[in-house]
Amino acid sequence: MKTSVPAVAVWGKRAPSHSITAVMITDDQQTIVTGSQEGQICLWDLSSDLKISSKEILFGHTASVTCLAKARE
Repeated sequence: MKTSVPAVAVWGKRAPSHSITAVMITDDQQTIVTGSQEGQICLWDLSSDLKISSKEILFGHTASVTCLAKARE
């Protein structure tokens, strides 16, 4: 049985100026985490009706963020 997965855009009417190189969604499916070629990590709120809004941008990496992983409890 195939499962249908809706497409989600991670920005509004214009694409962001940074290049997204990694994407992760949290276990509760309420937060999307993106990493960028410019070294930023962005957190996005994801509502149940698939509306996305920016939450936080984390700076400090000096190289591209090419992968994301969650920490164990």
